[in-house]
Amino acid sequence: MEKVKSKFEKIHGLPNCCGVVDTTHITMCLSSAEPNCKVWLDQEKNYSMVLQAVVDLDTRFTDIVTGWPGSMKESSILHSSGLFKLCEKGERLNGSKLKVSDGSEIGEYLIGDSGYPLLPWLLTPYQEKDLTESSAEFNSRHSAARTVAPRTLAKFKDTWKFLQGEMWRPDKHKLPRIIHVCCLLHNIIIDLQETATDEARAWSSDHDAKYRQQVCQLADENGVRLRDKLSQHLISR
Repeated sequence: MEKVKSKFEKIHGLPNCCGVVDTTHITMCLSSAEPNCKVWLDQEKNYSMVLQAVVDLDTRFTDIVTGWPGSMKESSILHSSGLFKLCEKGERLNGSKLKVSDGSEIGEYLIGDSGYPLLPWLLTPYQEKDLTESSAEFNSRHSAARTVAPRTLAKFKDTWKFLQGEMWRPDKHKLPRIIHVCCLLHNIIIDLQETATDEARAWSSDHDAKYRQQVCQLADENGVRLRDKLSQHLISR
């Protein structure tokens, strides 16, 4: 994790950042006669299963969870995940802290798009139209670092092309296991490539074609304060 954090700071100037969280839809072929089929119907009227993944700058998956129905929003999937529970308990992202100029400390954190809630350990971009200098600087670095997640998911789907079509779902256990194995194989391939990061930069980021960006308005007060402190820290250096 120290290597992951060091890379985020070196490349994007985000100290103590431990990864980027994002989701993608794996479309499925379901019969409308199947019980509870509507729960799998997503916002684009496709039957799908959602994969939530945390990635590092080498395009490795460092945390995954799948099996959630396509109708669920990013924020709901996050709150239902083991990642959320462990982070809230302080059992994940509990490494070394960053000291800022006012003497306070900023713990380890992930970054995510506006579909996620703002939390002390999950920082999302400022959504206001009129941004301060520090807020604009934070958003700029945040946006640049966040691109690794959609690129990774696009590469993942392109590598395992059968995930791009409509997957059959014979039972609720098989498809999540298939996705899980593909994620493990993805990491093995990355480990075997000496220029993984350079190669990943050439990939498209369109992993969820035609899906609209979700927006979550939930913001934890401690998350707001931490993001403001980090923004001020970035611009003061």
